[in-house]
Amino acid sequence: MADSAKDVEGVIPPDSATIEPPTVPFVMDMVQRSNGNGAAISIVDLVNRSDGDENVVGLIDAPNGNGSGDGDVTNGQGGHKHQSVATDEAPRSNENGSGKDDTDAWPSFGSRTAHSASAIAPSSFGPVIRMPVERDSEVYNMNHPRRGTAIIFNHMYFDQRLGLKQRNGTNVDRDSLRSVLKGLDFEVRVYNDLHFKQLERVLEEVASHDHTDADCIFVAVLSHGEMGILYAQDQPFKPDRLWCHFNAEKCPTLAGKPKLFFIQACQGDQLDGGVRLHAVAKTETDSSAHTYKIPSHADFLIAYSTIPGFYSWRNTSNGSWFVQALCKELNSETASARDLLSILTRVTRRVALDFQSNTPGDYMMHERKQIPCITSMLTRDIYFTAKTAPERHHNPPQPHFV
Repeated sequence: MADSAKDVEGVIPPDSATIEPPTVPFVMDMVQRSNGNGAAISIVDLVNRSDGDENVVGLIDAPNGNGSGDGDVTNGQGGHKHQSVATDEAPRSNENGSGKDDTDAWPSFGSRTAHSASAIAPSSFGPVIRMPVERDSEVYNMNHPRRGTAIIFNHMYFDQRLGLKQRNGTNVDRDSLRSVLKGLDFEVRVYNDLHFKQLERVLEEVASHDHTDADCIFVAVLSHGEMGILYAQDQPFKPDRLWCHFNAEKCPTLAGKPKLFFIQACQGDQLDGGVRLHAVAKTETDSSAHTYKIPSHADFLIAYSTIPGFYSWRNTSNGSWFVQALCKELNSETASARDLLSILTRVTRRVALDFQSNTPGDYMMHERKQIPCITSMLTRDIYFTAKTAPERHHNPPQPHFV
C-alpha cells in the first residue's frame, strides 16, 4: 500500500506572496461607529439588508471612565438597555435567582477599547465553523484523509552577534523526529537556521491553508532559549509567536482539532541536581448538539523540554534528551494504543529517570537532571490511529532539507 504521507520540501514563502486566510461564513459583520469622542460602538448587520443599507441591531456604550470597562448594550431601537456585556463587579443574583458570569482580570485587562473585536460584540457574532467531532466525544477525530502538516524548525547555527554556541547534535534530533512523524503519516517540512521573519512567514503561510481534510498540525522548534524567549537564527522571539496564527479565529479550518507544539530549548539557567545516576558521553545544554462553542485557544498542546527557569540538555552525539525520548515513545509498539498525554507522561518519566548530565570537567554542570513541562488545552484524547499499512515504519525515505 502506498504511503499516504508526503515528503514536502521546506520552501520559504517569498516576501511578496500574498497570504489570504481561508474564507468562512460570518453570521454578522461588525463595523465600528463613533460620535467622535468614543461614546459608542454600533454592531451593524450588513448581511440581512437586500438594499445594502446598514441595520443597526445593537449599541455598546463606551466605558464609563472609571477604569472598569463597563458598557451597556442597547437594541438600536430607542436606547433600551440590556444586561452589561461584562463588569469588574462581584456577581449579583438576577431576578430569577441565577448569578451572572464575571471575569477575574486585572484592572488593566478589564478596560475594553474600540480596537478589540471582542469588545464590539459577543462571540456569537463570530464565524460559523463546521464541527470536526461531536460535542461530547471523548476523542479527537483522527480519521480525516490527511494526518496534517508537521513543521520542524531546526537551529544549529546563529548570528555571531547573539553570542550563542552552535548546537551540535541537533541534526540527530531533526532526523529522528522527521522519521517518526513520517511514520505517523504527517507531511513533514524541515527548515534549517531560518531568520525570524522567514520562520514567521512559514507559519503564516501554513495557517492560511485549508486544513479541512487534516487531523491536526504539529510544530517543533529545536533551538536555544531563555526564560520566555526562543532564538531564531538572527534574533530572539516570544514562543507565542509560534501558535498565535493557529487559534480558531485566525485558522478556522483547524478549529476543534489538535494543534501540537514541541519546544526543545532552555528556559533559564537554573540547574536541577536531582539524584545521582551513571551516564556516558559528554553533554551540553540548550540555553452531540447541532452547534457548540469552543474557546479560540482550545485544543492546543505545548510541550517544553524543561520547566521554566531551567536548563535543557542535549547530547552532542545522540541529540537532546527530550526529543530522543519523545521519538522513542512515539515509535514504540504500544504508542497507537495510548493517547498522546499518556505517551507524554512516559516521555517525562524517561527523561527524568534515564538521563543525567556527564560533564566531569565542570562540577557545576555534572550529574544534573531535567524534567519536561507539558501545557495542555486539549479537550479530548488524541490517538494516532494508523492511516497506512504497518510496513510504513520500515526503510522510510530520506528527508528533504532547506
